[in-house]
Amino acid sequence: MERIELIAPCHFGLEAVLKKEIQDLGYEISCVEDGRVTFYGDMAAIARANVFLRTAERIMLKVACFKAVTFDELFEKTKALPWENYIPKDGKFWVTKASSVKSKLFSPSDIQSIIKKAMVERLKTRYKMDWFDENGASYPLRVFLMKDEVTIGLDTSGDSLHRRGYRLLASKAPITETLAAALIMLTPWNKDRILVDPFCGSGTFAIEAAMIAAKIAPGMNRSFTAENWTNLIDKKAWYDAVDEANDMMDDTVEVDIQAFDIDGDIVKAARENAREAGVDHLIHFQQRPVCELNHPKKYGFIITNPPYGERLEEKENLPPLYRDLGEAYKRLDSWSAYIITSYEDVEKYMGRKADKNRKIYNGMLKTYFYQFLGPKPPRPKK
Repeated sequence: MERIELIAPCHFGLEAVLKKEIQDLGYEISCVEDGRVTFYGDMAAIARANVFLRTAERIMLKVACFKAVTFDELFEKTKALPWENYIPKDGKFWVTKASSVKSKLFSPSDIQSIIKKAMVERLKTRYKMDWFDENGASYPLRVFLMKDEVTIGLDTSGDSLHRRGYRLLASKAPITETLAAALIMLTPWNKDRILVDPFCGSGTFAIEAAMIAAKIAPGMNRSFTAENWTNLIDKKAWYDAVDEANDMMDDTVEVDIQAFDIDGDIVKAARENAREAGVDHLIHFQQRPVCELNHPKKYGFIITNPPYGERLEEKENLPPLYRDLGEAYKRLDSWSAYIITSYEDVEKYMGRKADKNRKIYNGMLKTYFYQFLGPKPPRPKK
């Protein structure tokens, strides 16, 4: 069984959540850095990681890591790599993305073209060919330079893993599926506790929570680039991963997940997204303003992504909106509230200081995950 190293990028600040997910899948962590977790596995781990990981952005097969401070050095060290072990004669290969931080080589386009040239030169000598048609399976690469250290990975996922395939319709400022899953997993919520999102938008928090409760693997209904890498991964690995996902799934689970929004069209779209994800029967959707949020049950959770007011004309609408959220929260005896937003007056309107506050980048936008913790429910009597 060949041991390989895989790289899983994630949102900055959420590495610990991804690390635990990978360990729960049974794999050994080799490194945790800002925005990515590297781990060991076998070729079947490529399929399982893509199908099961909720918080990774993609899965890359690590090809090499080396130091380069000149383009000549980058070329020669890339050329020395055994590309013939990864890319067949008809393989289509290119550097889909290059990024550089605190490195002497900093031009992404130059890095991309030099690595491609070096790969071509290597494969020419190995395959005794002068021209590659590249009409076979795709082998996209991603390259990171950090303090002159070059890391090269083959992208096994293709489309980012946040594209679960269920979000046909998106609201104005959607939160990604991977970020929503990670934020839910940062809370102590579980399927036995009520969860309400009063600003549901595309329904992402509610849908991801329902998928977690029903143990629905996030990648079981989409395809991945590496499915066509039959020279590296047996097709059976993908079938086995999906079979494993089907065996785990329990969509008869009983949960209380509610998603509200003041906009009826948005609620309709969110319901459609939930239907696509196969969890519409697990979520109660309703057109409802946040000021009407009330619930007789204790120890519930608000997990939400309210409007940020990034545009100036929207800023004036935020104080009454957050005031209504704060008033509703005060009525919900013993509840916890988790709010991701870039709006800085959240604590003022919630009427108390957050117990925890975590800085998280939502795309390029710096946001904060405010955590207002309610009391723990009493343990059930034996």
